Amino acid sequence: MSGKSFIAQLRTKPEKRAELIALQTELKRLVFANEPGAVVYELFQSEEDPDLFQCVATFKDDAAFETHMHIDFHDRLVPPVLACLAEDMKLTFYRSLD
Repeated sequence: MSGKSFIAQLRTKPEKRAELIALQTELKRLVFANEPGAVVYELFQSEEDPDLFQCVATFKDDAAFETHMHIDFHDRLVPPVLACLAEDMKLTFYRSLD
């Protein structure tokens, strides 16, 4: 089975922008330190709209993705990330093509 990826579109409340960036930066650091199945975990900020972000992640397989979804720091950091948002996160899943 090929890798599993997601792209999450995040629109933050302007007053929560710095908090969102700090939380996502911590999440990225922890992902790479603790999840060997994570290939990519990046946060991108729009150049035209500073409150619009894309989080892009790729995992080597479904098991690595499941590890990510259930690891302790995910449960600690994601709820405050969601609290920073001005609207519901748009989440789309993809498969890598080999």
